Amino acid sequence: MKENITVIPRHGDSFKDKLFLPAIYDGVKVTFKHLFNNVTDINAVDTLEYPEEQPRDITERYRGLHRLTHRSDDSIACVACFMCSTACPSNCIFIEAIERDDEKDEKMPKSFFIDTLECVFCGYCVEACPCDAIRMDTGIFSLTGNSREDFVMDKEQLLSHKGAFGEENSCARD
Repeated sequence: MKENITVIPRHGDSFKDKLFLPAIYDGVKVTFKHLFNNVTDINAVDTLEYPEEQPRDITERYRGLHRLTHRSDDSIACVACFMCSTACPSNCIFIEAIERDDEKDEKMPKSFFIDTLECVFCGYCVEACPCDAIRMDTGIFSLTGNSREDFVMDKEQLLSHKGAFGEENSCARD
């Protein structure tokens, strides 16, 4: 039984190809061409004066800073099921649950923290949440602070963020 074998010749065996000089020359040529075009026509360079001018191309699917949603009666939609913290690959979500006394659910979060320095903004927490209690649609794409503690979002901060693209309230279990 004879197999069909195709031998493909390797390129770059000559001394000129091993020096990489033609490839380096081509790269420098492209770089200087772009440099010359940018220097001669400065108005053609697309710039954004951030933070004074905010980006206008942020879509609804953009994953910004997290927020916790409210129900229509203004109670927290989170039921402290720990699905978001379980699904999080960077383990940056910390929840402590307490028993709920308003007869809506069994429990609610006593404390809810997200360490945004550890977060990779993958959106797994949003996908895992069965109550649509956590979203990443705030439109906030930059966060500044002076210390590490400034980047740890607590429950009150997460509840205060508003949605930038859609409805404010969660539609879960109204």
